[in-house]
Amino acid sequence: MTMAKHIPAPPRAEAHPESRIVHGLVLRDDYGWLRASNWKDVLRDPTVLPAEIRSYLTAENRYSRALMAPTRELQKQLVKEFRGRIKEDDASVPQPDGPFLYYSRYRRGGEHPLICRKPRASAAGKAAREQVMLDADALAKGKDFFDLGDAAHSPDHKLLAWSADEAGSELHTIRVRDLASGSDLDDRIVDTTGEIIWARDARSFAYVRLDADHRPSRVYRHWLGSEQAKDELLHDEQDAGMFVDIDETQSGRFLLISISDHETSEIRIADLAEPEARPVTIAPREVGRQYSVDHHGEDFLILTNADGAEDFKIVTAPVADPAPRNWRDLIPHRAGRLILSHVCLKGRLIRLEREEGLPRIVIRDLASGTEGSIAFEEEAYGLGLDAGYEFETDTLRFIYASMARPAETYDYDMRSGERTLLKRQEVPSGHDPAAYRVRRIFATAKDGAKVPVSLLHRVDTPIDGSAPCLLYGYGSYGSAMSASFRTNPLSLVDRGFVYAIAHIRGGTDKGWRWYLDGKREKKTNTFTDFIAAAEMLADAGFTARGRIVAHGGSAGGMLMGAIANMAPEFFAGIVAEVPFVDVLNTILDDTLPLTPPEWPEWGDPIRDIKAFHTIRSYSPYDNVKPQAYPPILAMGGLTDPRVTYWEPAKWVARLRATMTGGGPVLLHTNMEAGHAGSAGRFDSLKEVALAYAFAIQAVEGGWPDAVMAAS
Repeated sequence: MTMAKHIPAPPRAEAHPESRIVHGLVLRDDYGWLRASNWKDVLRDPTVLPAEIRSYLTAENRYSRALMAPTRELQKQLVKEFRGRIKEDDASVPQPDGPFLYYSRYRRGGEHPLICRKPRASAAGKAAREQVMLDADALAKGKDFFDLGDAAHSPDHKLLAWSADEAGSELHTIRVRDLASGSDLDDRIVDTTGEIIWARDARSFAYVRLDADHRPSRVYRHWLGSEQAKDELLHDEQDAGMFVDIDETQSGRFLLISISDHETSEIRIADLAEPEARPVTIAPREVGRQYSVDHHGEDFLILTNADGAEDFKIVTAPVADPAPRNWRDLIPHRAGRLILSHVCLKGRLIRLEREEGLPRIVIRDLASGTEGSIAFEEEAYGLGLDAGYEFETDTLRFIYASMARPAETYDYDMRSGERTLLKRQEVPSGHDPAAYRVRRIFATAKDGAKVPVSLLHRVDTPIDGSAPCLLYGYGSYGSAMSASFRTNPLSLVDRGFVYAIAHIRGGTDKGWRWYLDGKREKKTNTFTDFIAAAEMLADAGFTARGRIVAHGGSAGGMLMGAIANMAPEFFAGIVAEVPFVDVLNTILDDTLPLTPPEWPEWGDPIRDIKAFHTIRSYSPYDNVKPQAYPPILAMGGLTDPRVTYWEPAKWVARLRATMTGGGPVLLHTNMEAGHAGSAGRFDSLKEVALAYAFAIQAVEGGWPDAVMAAS
């Protein structure tokens, strides 16, 4: 790979110093002007971004393209490889519901899904006739951005309520389609999260509306044929620190209104069979108590951490009076076994749990109390449940995959224990699992904790320190990183990379304590765990120091910013997607959509001086220092309401103004998308290709000294 002869100088963001005093300390920000004063309007209409800011972001994109120009053919090749592993006319396995089988599929070359159904039973010898209920490709035509949200058929199977985001700002509009005529009704519900829960009589549905600060805070009931202004308010959340979500029990009987932050929850229920039912609280919010609810017969089955059940337990409570005083243990707490989720099917309780980093499914007969489990023997794998639509069934669907083995979808007969393989993920360009090695090893953290690391490499990759490595990490909000099959990393692995996932603290990979030991005052464990994983990979010969490309997004992008400050010498490059790097300024600003609900995760630096100093000590933007940095690619989205576009923009500006060597530092902003990037399944591959081409170029040392010095 050769570099272009004429390398443009990187953009220089002007410094407009702003300062304020917080807890007696002066906080200075030279690049605060990159935050548009009308940023809320930009979420709805990107064209109103102030010209000065648009000019700067455009210049950064131009510079990024120029430096990555020598990889243009590589990027095209990567996209071709990614696309070659996607079955273009793929379809989901149909899920039964009453008289129909519901599924989604793609047409060859299509970016967006078709939402379909066909009769569950057809005449002998005749193929079931498909009905395309919604064609998202047609809906997206001519739009810069389109992302289908929910598509929920009504209980009587006559209507389809569907939602879409057309800016990337996660503001969804809900519409309702008459499935007999194929036309949408006049109903149009704006500014929603996109979720839809139908009442049993199919005359109304519940939805969540975002408020003026872009927070999901109000639940409404919409009656078909009425104006949105007349919708019935079911819940109005006054605490800006709580987010609101809706769901329904697997039985279909109850609407669930979930009110929660990262450590406290409250659930209100409403009977979906009662057209005008008002929500009733299961258990009032109590700081630190979390719970989720499903329903079986005359009982609720509740997954909770109440009474010190750190890794959660399952209790029963009578529907007639589900208050905590009536909770009775069904699945007692057992330390080290984290119960992740649960669902009720008639006569049975199914739970997904994780122990020692590996998942399993446990099926309990509610009458006899007997249990059986579904698990696998591989060193690292992913396992998921798909409960489907029906409650009265003996069939449970699950999905299994490992880092080398494509996803397999099974139906499990809970009476006989028989597994039926319904679908194996097809890789059209070809894939031989035997050509790859999956491993699970442990790094030793600074305090002696054992950090799991999942690895994928080709069996013929030399383990002598010569291989480059892409090391992925997240480590926040209790999110565990599944060791499941991902097709895109194969393009790196087939080029000799070791692909690694560090299951660092801040996630729940080793139980709830693993999460608690990576949040608030213990947040730096997340960063040092990642560095320990990099060190172990080098010491064990999987790679070498300076041959590792670090990769993370969102809160994982904060991880990237932190390790860039703490241990830049370890990394050949860093890819930070939608990176949460301006942590202190963001968590000090309670007008931003996510800030109040984030305080339980990071601490409240406004009211708690200790939390302020803790966040200030690691906030990547605030800790950029005069040192050499590895090459860095920061990627943002203009309409991102979660990690706002100015966070990576400010970070890149400060890096360039402060670093004493290394680089280059690139900023790529998707001017037509939000947090998740491009919505189309093929359009999004271009951004993955950019990140991977950057990683390949970084380990090949593809930037001349002149470029690195200029950055």
